[in-house]
Amino acid sequence: MPSKRIAFVAADTEPAQGALALLRARYASVEPEQAEIVVALGGDGFMLETLHRFSARRVPIYGMHRGTVGFLMNEYREDGLEQRLEKSTATTLYPLRMEAQTIDGKAHTALAINEVSLLREKRFAAKIRITVDNVVRMDELICDGVLISTPAGSTAYNLSAFGPILPVGSNALALTPISAFRPRRWRGAILSHAAKVVFEINDAQHRPVSATADFTEIRDVTRVEVREDRSSAHTILFDAEHNFEERILKEQFIS
Repeated sequence: MPSKRIAFVAADTEPAQGALALLRARYASVEPEQAEIVVALGGDGFMLETLHRFSARRVPIYGMHRGTVGFLMNEYREDGLEQRLEKSTATTLYPLRMEAQTIDGKAHTALAINEVSLLREKRFAAKIRITVDNVVRMDELICDGVLISTPAGSTAYNLSAFGPILPVGSNALALTPISAFRPRRWRGAILSHAAKVVFEINDAQHRPVSATADFTEIRDVTRVEVREDRSSAHTILFDAEHNFEERILKEQFIS
């Protein structure tokens, strides 16, 4: 990999911009559009932005932690970058495709690498019907919201909502309620990665709900369909000694 053309991109923060200047001065680099590997400097939010930005080109992304949360990032070190890239391991992530319809009749589409989440917009609890593969599994979930997560996103918002951590190779999705009121004891479900999940908003005018795919928010939705999109693939690179599978496994033993 040392012969690969490398580009550096960075979040708009002082630590990330400082690292950007140092690395560009030390290593030969090209513009992102010509790169064969993109090195992203920042936190997990910036990594998601970078994966979305280069999704059409499918260029591998290697992150180094210069942000707040760094679960998707490698340790930041200036030395030996080319050797680290050469030894890195690749993980392929498949996003979720969200197709949302809004009260005004418009249709919206967005991709989510981490999760698609539905949240109430006002003080009224949301009322959501959940259908999985054309079978109504829950006629009405009264809640603050609900989300469906990929394995890559299962340690993020999903985990904060007490959803399960999913191994990268599990071929599963996590369906997790957010502050469920009725049924109070429902804790969610683990679904096949091939499942088609449809959320329908009951009383959408009086109890408005927004739908968010990573950082793309659609407000006032009436129906949201979510399924994995195998036609899109994102490649993320990790140091071999601390690969993504090991990170997710380790996270399950943190008290």
